[in-house]
Amino acid sequence: MTFRQQARFWLLCAIGFFFLVWLFAGILLPFVAGMAIAYFLDPLADKLEARGIGRTFATSIITAVFFLVFLIVILLIVPMIGSQLAGFLERLPGYVDTLQTNVGPYLQDVLDRFAPETLQSVSDAIKGQTANALKWVGNVLTNVLSGGLALLNFVSLLFITPVVSFYLLRDWDRIVAKIDGYLPRQSADDIRQCARDIDDTLAGFVRGQATVCLLLGLFYGLGLTIAGLEFGFVIGLMTGLVSFVPYFGMIAGFAVGVGVALAQFGVSLDLGIVVIVFAVGQMLEGNFLTPKLVGDKVRLHAVWVMFALLAGGAVFGLLGVMLAVPVAAVIGVLVRYGLQQYLDSPLYDDDDEGDAASDDHQNTEHVASLEDQSAGGQPAQHPES
Repeated sequence: MTFRQQARFWLLCAIGFFFLVWLFAGILLPFVAGMAIAYFLDPLADKLEARGIGRTFATSIITAVFFLVFLIVILLIVPMIGSQLAGFLERLPGYVDTLQTNVGPYLQDVLDRFAPETLQSVSDAIKGQTANALKWVGNVLTNVLSGGLALLNFVSLLFITPVVSFYLLRDWDRIVAKIDGYLPRQSADDIRQCARDIDDTLAGFVRGQATVCLLLGLFYGLGLTIAGLEFGFVIGLMTGLVSFVPYFGMIAGFAVGVGVALAQFGVSLDLGIVVIVFAVGQMLEGNFLTPKLVGDKVRLHAVWVMFALLAGGAVFGLLGVMLAVPVAAVIGVLVRYGLQQYLDSPLYDDDDEGDAASDDHQNTEHVASLEDQSAGGQPAQHPES
């Protein structure tokens, strides 16, 4: 099979994959969620199996414990988060009025230094961009809610996802071996290497980043609650959980937390404590959590991750958000592999061919010189003698 035929084959496979996702987007959510859970728990099942526990029994224990913990978290934490979030939204207009009262004079002093025409143009631009951004976010949320949290999908998540997770986790190694047996023998090594790179990327992002987000959410929530910030737990928890979107979680959580602190405490020591909580959390993430739990294997640029998440949410809703990072990881690995193949090919650097042609030309001239010397009655000598 030529390179052009291979490229055509894999291109058709990619087109077919996205077509099937688009066609069955309404029912794929529980299956994708089950696959993600099975992938997340597979290393633990492998460790239990290595200790002599049967795969089926290990899978049963892991799946039962995982969904039991998940159910407990849903029953205990979600009502508290919901009540705090409802209270926060109810108090939000009051926070805005207090901020205008406390911070308004300082902002007015700054704004008085600019020309009215400049302020008006900036204000119009901000209003226009804000309206466009809100409209776009509204469309994304509408797609996410309508495509992912409909009643049918919600029920299927409760009943189908645990079943899918159990069977995929039990047969994970068998499925991988079966797929490996179907690989084209000529390109099997390259495909396996790409699959290992994809696994390293996903393992670093999914397993590592999920743990980082959970620990950050607990740290911010407890820290802001101890600092006395109203609705501090829900603000901190949401800040940590949204940290999988690079920079966005930290910036949004810091802005909301400091805004609530200004409205609640004003410019005081308590406001400084809230800022310190966010600063310590950022230091922990950058210097300890991310290097230890994620490492340097992710190799997904922050801009690429944000684009993938937003594009997936806009096109396929919650299903697209779940598929965004795996698809981005696959595309990133394939692009790096293709780029490396290009750098090693004559298309990038044909000096080897040029050197070979030069050597052939020199050898031809040398042979011709020896023939001339032999024809003139002179003994043929080696050039170095």
